[in-house]
Amino acid sequence: MLQKIAFASLMLPLLAAAVSSPAQDTTPQKSTGTISNTDRGRALGILDGVSKGIESLYYDPKMTGLDWNGTLQRARVKIAESNSLNEALTQIAVAVSELNDSHTRFLPPARPYHLDFGFDYQMVWSACLISRVRPGSDPESKGLKPGQQIISINGTAPNRRNLGSIEYLDQILDPKPDVLLEIDSPATGKLKLGIKAKVTMSPDLAYRPGAGVRYDVIRKNQNVLQRMRMQWIQLGNINILRLPWFFFGAEEFYTLGKKIHKGDGLIVDLRGNPGGSVETLKYLAGMFFDHDVKLFDRVGRKKTEAEIAKRERPIYFPGKVIVLVDSESASASEIFARVMQLEKRGKVIGDKTSGSVMEATGYYFASSGVDYGAEVTIANLIMSDGKSLEHSGVMPDEIALPQPYDLESGRDPVLSLAAQELGVTLTPENAGKLFPYEWPKD
Repeated sequence: MLQKIAFASLMLPLLAAAVSSPAQDTTPQKSTGTISNTDRGRALGILDGVSKGIESLYYDPKMTGLDWNGTLQRARVKIAESNSLNEALTQIAVAVSELNDSHTRFLPPARPYHLDFGFDYQMVWSACLISRVRPGSDPESKGLKPGQQIISINGTAPNRRNLGSIEYLDQILDPKPDVLLEIDSPATGKLKLGIKAKVTMSPDLAYRPGAGVRYDVIRKNQNVLQRMRMQWIQLGNINILRLPWFFFGAEEFYTLGKKIHKGDGLIVDLRGNPGGSVETLKYLAGMFFDHDVKLFDRVGRKKTEAEIAKRERPIYFPGKVIVLVDSESASASEIFARVMQLEKRGKVIGDKTSGSVMEATGYYFASSGVDYGAEVTIANLIMSDGKSLEHSGVMPDEIALPQPYDLESGRDPVLSLAAQELGVTLTPENAGKLFPYEWPKD
């Protein structure tokens, strides 16, 4: 349940726009180019490989009612008409996106470089806001600041339905070294900024975008492990736990449980958490119940089975629990938050979550210098209320959103509110300093 990118119906026009301006396939530069018969045949072979993987693994053999053979035939026609390899690969992505599944996507041949634009953004309710800007970066020099609203990214207005598609297009399918932002803020009004990325060549497949990304390798990278570590802070009689992803083992939860056991309350901060391992989810959920609890029913191609979180008696936490979520909370984060709601075990505060909740597996191929693959949904996850969170997400019990001023000044009013509800005074200014963001190292 790692993948957080949601393919919405707007994926198709976004990819169609990409076809009209294809990029060079091996370097981050624009190029019109032409496609050779060899590359056209390679694209058709990749389409067949991805299709076979989906047909054999996808949780619904009926493809949710989609005419899959018709979809493939249209893709083959479009590949035959393509003018570049990148355009041909886009047709494969278009075909896969028609499944409208958050965890099923085409992973194209990887580029041997990494692009760092030096800023992050996210949806805050219905607005797409700059969340942080790297010091000394190109966007900082051009006046980009946290709290500014993004009106368009390369001409497309971002919203909750299409932001994942924009990210997939710009970061994986058709990465380019520049992006055009239209932003708006009370201080500057509307203006357009051309942002250039810092380009780092990366010959090692393990760290390239697309099919070259291997999460087992990434999780062993010390830089990543440092940034994505579990963090815990005690304030008076409450504890604050920040989980940036769901890749932690039993020993880490047992260590944590011993530290927080005597606290009266706990804030579990899952904002920005894209999900991860089901086993990690089970350990976390097991800390808060004195009995076994069903997380969801896993509906697969051939059978349905319940996923149970066993009670973790040695680290059981009986105190009050508040879960923080936002629009970037996805997959396992959403399941945990919803379980706490359904079992009436904790209160959820924040923004509506991503709505990217399926279970997927990945498969990869590498031959003749071409690596590609796909992530394929192998199960739909149905909560105990009989509903799926896919495309719907979790609605918090209490909506609390950072305002543009909060992002600009580094305040965290959401964490401050949660602490207050547990009886501890924590100002938004001080809350924003508890877990300072760590930019990835070059």
